[in-house]
Amino acid sequence: SVAIKAPMPGNIMKVNVKVGDSVKKGDVLVVLEAMKMENDICAPQDGVVASINVKSGDSVKTDEVLLTLN
Repeated sequence: SVAIKAPMPGNIMKVNVKVGDSVKKGDVLVVLEAMKMENDICAPQDGVVASINVKSGDSVKTDEVLLTLN
């Protein structure tokens, strides 16, 4: 599986996928707010969402695993 990690510390604004969803490379998985800017966290490859470790409103640190793809 592929771990999608937070590129920077911030707050989770929105989770756009559910476990079991099929995603394509470039799909926006999570919206992360950092320094008053919204950053789209996109799928690095095609896959299926295996787990989601965050929800809207969560604070995350750099390199924290947000979700995993199979």
